[in-house]
Amino acid sequence: MVKREPKKVLVRLDPAVHEAIAKWAADDLRSINAQIEYALRMALDQVGRGPRRQGDTPEPKQT
Repeated sequence: MVKREPKKVLVRLDPAVHEAIAKWAADDLRSINAQIEYALRMALDQVGRGPRRQGDTPEPKQT
């Protein structure tokens, strides 16, 4: 299996948002970077735009 290199992105955050993410990350024993990715994945899944993982089958579209 080929390991994919993660993309690097510079994100500017309001200091209050950064502090809230940092506290959440500490509570979950994650790095701030991992917590941001976790939050983004949750948001993507919530709106039905989450990336498919290898082996996942697409859900049939409802008409």
